[in-house]
Amino acid sequence: MAIQEGDTIPSATLKYLSDEGMKDVSTDELFGGKKVVMFAVPGAFTPTCTNKHLPGFLAHAGDIKAKGVDEIVCVAVNDPFVMKAWGESVGGGPDIRMLSDGNGELTQKLGLTMDGSGFGLGQRCKRFAMVVEDGKVTKLAVDDSGLSATSAESILSAL
Repeated sequence: MAIQEGDTIPSATLKYLSDEGMKDVSTDELFGGKKVVMFAVPGAFTPTCTNKHLPGFLAHAGDIKAKGVDEIVCVAVNDPFVMKAWGESVGGGPDIRMLSDGNGELTQKLGLTMDGSGFGLGQRCKRFAMVVEDGKVTKLAVDDSGLSATSAESILSAL
């Protein structure tokens, strides 16, 4: 069953590439005591994700943070090297933290997996966005196709 509003984010470990090399971040550390917007994409460098979803959050990062959000996080079932390169390729900077759920651990625990094998992608995460306050999901949106409920504009209006 998929995570619902009011549920607590499950414990999992995500990865990112820093100047010092590969680093881990637990969901407990990431969400504990903070208000975080997390959005997830089926794949880095894919058309909708690269041309619309991530750029929307980059364009609205200041407005989102002005609503009391401590951090904006982008997650995908891609490796940390790809996530870093993807963020850099779209001009991303410190406004959005690019995190890898490379083995799909968090995605599976959230119940938000999708089968992208028809496109050669294997198991990935659905396109979703959520607001998490001190580890609890206060807003959850999932797009099974297209980009409407999970856009930066939609999340901004929900804050």
